[in-house]
Amino acid sequence: MKNQYVSRVVDLTNQDKNIIYNMTAEEARERIKSGDIHAVREIDGQFALVSVEGKTVRMARSIGRPLRYFIAKQSAGPTLVIAERIDTIYEFLKKEGLDNQFHPSYTRMAPAHYITKIELLGCPDPNPVYDRYFRPQRNKYTGNDPAEIGKIYIGALYREIRKWLQFRAKSGPVGVSFSAGIDSGSIFLLTYHALRELGESPSRLKAFTLSVNGEGKDLEQAREFMDTLNLRLFLEAIEIEPSALDWKSTIRIVEDYKPLDIQAATMNQALLAGIRTRYADWKYVIDGDGGDENLKDYPIEENPELTIRSVFNNLMLYQEGWGVESIKHSLTYSGGLSRAYTRTCAPAEKFGFEGFSPYTLPNVIEIAEGIPFIEMTGWSHEKLYKLKGEIVSQGVKAITGMDMPVFSKRRFQHGVAAKDTFEAHFPEHEREYRREFQALYA
Repeated sequence: MKNQYVSRVVDLTNQDKNIIYNMTAEEARERIKSGDIHAVREIDGQFALVSVEGKTVRMARSIGRPLRYFIAKQSAGPTLVIAERIDTIYEFLKKEGLDNQFHPSYTRMAPAHYITKIELLGCPDPNPVYDRYFRPQRNKYTGNDPAEIGKIYIGALYREIRKWLQFRAKSGPVGVSFSAGIDSGSIFLLTYHALRELGESPSRLKAFTLSVNGEGKDLEQAREFMDTLNLRLFLEAIEIEPSALDWKSTIRIVEDYKPLDIQAATMNQALLAGIRTRYADWKYVIDGDGGDENLKDYPIEENPELTIRSVFNNLMLYQEGWGVESIKHSLTYSGGLSRAYTRTCAPAEKFGFEGFSPYTLPNVIEIAEGIPFIEMTGWSHEKLYKLKGEIVSQGVKAITGMDMPVFSKRRFQHGVAAKDTFEAHFPEHEREYRREFQALYA
């Protein structure tokens, strides 16, 4: 008689983190089990869900819910371990006496916006199959009026913030990670407006701005932003010493090594640690992560792998990277913000916050992908970099009636500290970040 392999699935994900508005989690899981991409796209919210049907396992996630898995081999059959973090998988394998099979590079990250299907058949198990459930129509809007585009785009963002306040962050204070840049500025003003429209007290809201050693441009910018709108009472500075910047601990928290992401996450970690020190019971934090990706607002000149044509001609390049069928797709990580979002969610979880990034939701990304970037910029880098401020500020004006100040783009990690302070606390080369990451399981 042939051996009858028995597959085992261990789901260690925290289902309480899912935010689904239009159905129960079980109904959503059934849609994933069906493999119907159209049914999965109809799940409204952010989620990381697993379905099991015999030896077939399907997983689906949105950007805001990272999801990892690892297959361990046993004589009885394969064990598939699914979790949000690498270290969660490792700790489980240690308890099972299977950690001798483990290496972090053997784990896999399910890519956002796909159904990931795995067949647990024995040895060897086949590669996963990816079926995209979210494919927004590109360039579907006509005309080149930033005001009209902004009204549609920011309108979608505003609806997501309202839903979150109505059905998730229903009580208690709400903090905004606030640099006064275009993304965090829009999030603050839309949340402020939503609270008032919902009959809630705006006093629930506070904008937290990080400053290292009393330096950095962000705090100065945040004060100017708030003073312009006569909203200074909502601003609170979180001032820290440079010694609080610990990129090595950030690598352990984020479980990655990409320099820009680790730098940003280190500052995010310092900000959240400062908030937690002052407010022991604070729960909800909202931020503007994903806004740059949606409106393609990164300096193309700094990345030798990119051209403006590759940015415009590849669906959701900044959100997903080069795609699951690309030779550049990592086996250990997914791409783009689908990978990098741990820079935001992992520090929040570390310090006991529930974070929310409405720019990362499919309903918002869908509008962004429909913007006719080529028509509106004529392939001009300069016009592209200006476009985001025009679209977002005019959209905020249409929704809230407020004139949002727009400042020049600056990365989060560069705005909270002086240049010499930053350079003294972060390595210059990626190999040092990578070496620290590899040492975690050496």
